[in-house]
Formats: sequence, structure tokens, C-alpha cells
Amino acid sequence: MRSAHSVDVVRAAERTLMARLPPGTLMQRAAAGLAAVCAGLAGRVYGSRVVVLAGSGDNGGDALYAGARLAGRGARVVAIAASDKVHQEGAAALTAAGGQLTGAGDPGLPALIGAADLVLDGLLGIGGRGGLREPMATLAAEADRARAGGRGPVVVAVDLPSGVDADTGEVAGAAVRADVTVTFGTWKPGLLIDPGAAHAGLTELIDIGLGPYLPPPSVIAYGAADVARLLPRPERESDKYRRGVLGIVAGSDRFSGAAVLAVGGALRGGAGMVRLVSAEPAVAVVRQHWPEAVVTVTGPAGHESAGGEIEAAGRVQAWVAGPGMGTDEAARRRLAAVLATSLPVLVDADGLTLLARDPALVTGRAAATLLTPHAGELGRLLGADPADIAARRAEHARAAAERLRACVLLKGSTTVIASPGDGPLLVNPTGTSWLATAGTGDVLAGLAGALLAHGAGVSEAAAAAAYLHGIAARYAAGGVGLGGVAGSELALGVAGSELALTGEAPIGASDVISALPEAIRRVREPRS
Repeated sequence: MRSAHSVDVVRAAERTLMARLPPGTLMQRAAAGLAAVCAGLAGRVYGSRVVVLAGSGDNGGDALYAGARLAGRGARVVAIAASDKVHQEGAAALTAAGGQLTGAGDPGLPALIGAADLVLDGLLGIGGRGGLREPMATLAAEADRARAGGRGPVVVAVDLPSGVDADTGEVAGAAVRADVTVTFGTWKPGLLIDPGAAHAGLTELIDIGLGPYLPPPSVIAYGAADVARLLPRPERESDKYRRGVLGIVAGSDRFSGAAVLAVGGALRGGAGMVRLVSAEPAVAVVRQHWPEAVVTVTGPAGHESAGGEIEAAGRVQAWVAGPGMGTDEAARRRLAAVLATSLPVLVDADGLTLLARDPALVTGRAAATLLTPHAGELGRLLGADPADIAARRAEHARAAAERLRACVLLKGSTTVIASPGDGPLLVNPTGTSWLATAGTGDVLAGLAGALLAHGAGVSEAAAAAAYLHGIAARYAAGGVGLGGVAGSELALGVAGSELALTGEAPIGASDVISALPEAIRRVREPRS
């Protein structure tokens, strides 16, 4: 589990700890950890070429002190001061160790950066807001240009890539794109949430002693062990109801595949039984793919008993409603009947379109509700621009959870999960761009629904399903290795997760379903 804290919380913890330590101790701890990571990245420190991009604040001091440690081991270190001011003690330590200091106006900077083995980004700290200003923007661009194509230096961000908002992950302008980010004390939300997470590259946490002074986190990213604890395992006395019976309202005359994918996600996700309510064309296809599903065939469009079909489906322990179900009046009545139950309900796809027209269907529910929109669907629910939602994912997910009084799983490059109240935001670290294909959301809905039917809490079911969904996609796309939760991400080699891709190929939603059992097995038994 990765626990992240806001800037204000980190600053308060630092002040409390610094009052108990000799001056400069925290900076030296950070610099030592940073230098150790850099030494590992360089392979051989002696003779390596290191460029430090140094701002005027403590972040620049961390980078300069780390540069001094590397220079003391024989690295050729040049620090570029991004302003007239520079951290004086750090600069003095660097020059005393044999490093050099130059300014941002030096005409030789492009060649210097391009020839480096490592570039340390110490321009801005976690308090920075907005995009980088000059000359920092130019320095960031030079570093990005040098690393293009993978032939240039490894760019290492100090605590956070400069230009990324530490609390939200927003990138409002020019920003550093790091290959590796070495962060101190605790994770920062902006390292876990896109677009900031995409700028961070691989991330490594250095313990500087803040732990005892930190309150509960504001953002959490689950690891494999956290998800494994949430997964049901049948016992000797288990039956289909102990494993969880899920009702699914999905598919229609036009969209039969959505029902197949949602049912498949639920069955491969561990549901004891699935009861499907759908139109005859969709039911016929589901019978071919999943004969174990129990089906209720809906009446024709405008059929007066649309709501009654939900009760006729039989006993279930949770519902999924929405994938491909249509948005006509009959579909609305079925959704209303599902939401009128006292059971947990997941609403996706067409169901979200219906809720956008009539939010009162969900806002008054006492039972657990999980909404699983992408940015466009959330835009309709909130009356917001989808592009703005993608740029400020955490803010909009929290706003939707409060307004709709439901848990919201916002799908996208970073899947975030928000619940009403002041609890932590959950962030999924296993997503992959191979999931950007039709039908994978239907699989996720069925998978999360299976966990709800088994009895998992709504936010926990959402987080576990998103995690497994991502791992299954990675397996389907080419295979992964799964490391321990406490393992170093730098050793494991994948940003934001415990996974290492061994190959990549295009996949479809059905491939994700097929890979779910292996994903679940590997999460439970990571060394298998």
C-alpha cells in the first residue's frame, strides 16, 4: 500500500520532526537517499557525468548535497543555478567536493545536458504551483530533448517533478518529465494521479523519519497484498450464495456483447452465480458463451412490466445495471427498480446516461452505490467539460461522490475512487493503455459486481476490481511478473505498480476475461 499526504500535512510533520533534530538533518537524510539511488542508476559513479538543475529552495539544496556526495566519489558534477539565488550551503558543499557551478545563461548548457549520464531535477519543491517559468522551463525542455529516444541522460526528479502539483497531479504548463522520481518521507498524491504520475516515471520512497508524525493519508494506492486480503476464497461449506449471487441488467437487442462481457467478468471474478436480465438476442449470445448464467428475458420495448422483471429474476446479493441496456423508458424503469432495492448496486454505461437525466434515482439511496464513469460520462453527470475532468481527476471524482452520495470510480489513465465524506481517495496503480478498447469497462463492472455480491465494501470492491482488471490486461497484452509490495519499484521496473511487462500486443475485452483467473492467482500467490 502506498499512502500519500498533502503538502500542508508534510510541512507540518517536517516542522515537528526538525524541532527534535540538529539543523540540516532532514536535508542530509534526503540527500543521502537521493545520492544512493543515483549511484545505483549510474552503475559506476567514478567518471559518470551528472548535471544538477538547482532551484533556490530546499529542493535545490537536496540536489546540491546529493551532487556533492557523488562528486566525492569521483563523478563529474556540474550544477546549473536556475536563478540568482541558490542554496548556499549546498552549493558550497558541491564545490568543496570538486563539483562546478554555472548559470542558466551559459551557452554550453544544451551540450552539457546532452552529454550527461544523470540529470537531477531540483528546480522546484512540493510547494510549487503552476507551470515552470523561465529559465526553468527551458532547462526542463533541454533535459526532455536530451532524453528523447532513450539515448540521453536519465532524468531524476527530486521529491516531485518540477511543474507538477504535489496535491493533485495537475500539470498547468511546462514541467519536467522524469525517468525516476526519488521522493522523501511519504508519497505525494501528485505522484500517483495522472498527469503527474506520467511525469514521475519510476518512483522510490526514501524514509527520512516522518512516519510517526503523519496523520492518516489523503490518498491510498493498493498493493497486491492489500487486494489479496479482499478476495474471496471458497471454504469447505461454501455454496453459490456464500460466494455471492450477482444480478446483472445488461445488453439489449442492439448491444448483445455488453451482457456477455459483464457476465464473463463476474464469473471469472469469482461470483457463485450470475442472474442476467436482458433482451432475447443478448440472452441467446450469453447462453452460448456462459451457459451457467441464469437468465430472465425482458419484454419488448415499452413493455409495462419492465420494473417487475427485476423482482422476477430471483434472489441476488448485489446488482450491476447499465452496460448496453439502452436508455429508453423500459431501461429507466429497470434501473429504477434495481436502485429501489436495499442491495449494493453498481451503475455503469447506459445506466449512467439515465442517471444524468434523473440524478434523484441515486441521490436518495441508503444502500451502497458504485458509479463507474469515464470522463465523458462523469461530464454529463456533473455538467462539466470532460477535458477538465481528465486534467483534475481527483477533484471531480470527489465532487461527484458528494453530489450523488455514491462511491465513484472514475476510469481513465489513472483510475481514482472517491467516496462521500472525508475518507481517502483510492488510486489504482496497475492500469495500462491496452485497456483503452471497447468492452473492457463492461468486464470491470462484472468483476466489481462479483466482489460486491460476496460482501466487500463498495470502495474496497472498486479498488480490488480495478487492480485485478489492470493486471489481467497486462497478462493478456504480453505477461507480467509480480513482485512484493515492499519491493523497490526501481528494481521491478514499472512506474506506479509492482509489475514488469515482458511483452506487449493488442488485446480485446474477452482477452481480459480469460486472463482474470491467472491475475487473481498471482495476486494471492505472488511468488507462484
